Amino acid sequence: MRIGVRRGGLRRRQVYPAMVAGVVVVVPVVAAIAIRALERRAAPVAGMSTGRGRRTARLAQLSARASADYATMKARSAVASSERRQELQAEFELRSAEQVAEVLGDMKGALMKIGQMASYLDQGLPEPVRQALAELQTDAPPMAAELVDEVIRSELGRRPSEVFAEWETTPLASASIGQVHRAVTHDGRDVAVKVQYPGVEEAMLSDLDNGDLLFGLLSMMFPGMDPKPIVGEIRDRLVEELDYEHEAENQRLFADHFRGHPYIHVPDVIDDLSTRRVLTSELAEGARFSEVLTWSQEERDLAAECLFRFAFGGIYRLHAFNGDPHPGNYLFRPGGHVTFLDFGLCKRFTPDEVRTLESMILAFVIHHDLDAYREILVRTGILTLGDRVTDEMLEDYFGHFYEFVMADEVMELTPEYASETVRRFFDLGSPYAETMKSANLPPSMVIIQRINLGLYALFGELHASANWRRIAEELWPFANGTPSTPMGETIAAWESSTRPVA
Repeated sequence: MRIGVRRGGLRRRQVYPAMVAGVVVVVPVVAAIAIRALERRAAPVAGMSTGRGRRTARLAQLSARASADYATMKARSAVASSERRQELQAEFELRSAEQVAEVLGDMKGALMKIGQMASYLDQGLPEPVRQALAELQTDAPPMAAELVDEVIRSELGRRPSEVFAEWETTPLASASIGQVHRAVTHDGRDVAVKVQYPGVEEAMLSDLDNGDLLFGLLSMMFPGMDPKPIVGEIRDRLVEELDYEHEAENQRLFADHFRGHPYIHVPDVIDDLSTRRVLTSELAEGARFSEVLTWSQEERDLAAECLFRFAFGGIYRLHAFNGDPHPGNYLFRPGGHVTFLDFGLCKRFTPDEVRTLESMILAFVIHHDLDAYREILVRTGILTLGDRVTDEMLEDYFGHFYEFVMADEVMELTPEYASETVRRFFDLGSPYAETMKSANLPPSMVIIQRINLGLYALFGELHASANWRRIAEELWPFANGTPSTPMGETIAAWESSTRPVA
């Protein structure tokens, strides 16, 4: 069967907000994953709950409190006016969000990562909730200064004030696994020092060991899926993220590959000041994503183009993907220049895995051959219950993910497109539920779905426009497209100047 190419830009669809990770049954908690009271941002974390039982108990207490508040809100709404019901709902969302964000921010680890992801995944979340979730990207509660000293002394042998010529005690950023401090080395280099929270490894492993919930959710949403390999892949990648030596290796790979690139910058690792729990890198500066949203549309489009080229250029040229595309991991400068941070969660692909990705694009996008595409899905285990999925269902479901590169024309990636993408993964009430239940996700493709769930959400916020098809053809090895934008022309000239002479 040949696939008809859809023209006329990305279709705008009615959006039914999907709950993060499909946990629809805990509405009070999921709605709350976000807001962090500003006065708590500077409160030092003296320690964290690390044991599985203690962490589970904290979440259970939180759920019970949120459920009680929800019941009270519903009871008061029953006798209130329409306007007052809306006020009560908003008050409940804010109150619950503060409670949940406080717990997730203090607990750190895998649970806090959920809060970070929620800030940019679902465009249907209430705006105050989304704004507060953004605080978790870089402004989680920092650890006390004495704990930072303890980690530095344990890893590097001396206190920060002795290891570095200058040391700023207030962190530049605080996130789910560690926090970053500005410093100056004794030979005068400005550096960023990432220090891992004491106990976060135990906390992360406690979260990941609680796999029963993940197994149950995945099995419920995708009956044809074997959840154990997928959960295993997630666990492996997150455990790697705890090892800063492994992250340093990933960062060196990307820094060397993009060294001298006219738009993409990856800070160098300072090897002699880096260990398993301390990672020191060249200091980079630039605007945060929230500031970029205030820039002109032209600048936002350039930023998105650079992000796109980095993500797909890494997969198809470097066979590696930085799997944590959230706003806190980028620093922007005008003209499309982006510094990429945080390489703890990376996926390296084998040549066979990359060839599979290429064959899927060739079948669906280039040749418009649905029969060939179905055969690839069955062979790779993506489609396990194929007899339940008609050709029309297959095209309508999977076509969404290729839609913006199907046509040779300028298209805008909208917030609606991003929310629809999330919905196709997690909304069991959608028209695509039957296709979802017949699909599987091979472990090698788990992390790459962060493009669908993360990167496109950022593009939606930027309202990024481009001829994505032509840019993609520059990056697809089988297409070997010519430069299609001024950025592409500059990059091509740089590549020609750095390519070894035959």
